[in-house]
Amino acid sequence: MHYFLIYELSDDYLERRGEFRNEHLKLAWNAHERGELVTGGALQNPADKAYLLFEGENDDAAKQFAETDPYVKNGLVKNWSVRPWMTVVGDIASNPVKSGS
Repeated sequence: MHYFLIYELSDDYLERRGEFRNEHLKLAWNAHERGELVTGGALQNPADKAYLLFEGENDDAAKQFAETDPYVKNGLVKNWSVRPWMTVVGDIASNPVKSGS
């Protein structure tokens, strides 16, 4: 199953992220190497939200990521939530559905 970790970013996110970016990226790449984090990044124009796509049996990895993320701990993220995402099309879809199925 796929899960979106959704961040609502602070107004000063771009100005402040440099101080915490290396630690955040290390956390993200480690989660990716464990097979938990598929991909992630911030929306642009404006950079007000970020989406991180996790894969697993449950949403534990996404929640643990947010709880330990320096962006969250240091207020660059105003709010976060985890939502299940039913993927049905594509090579990595967790529940592939073909036309006529």
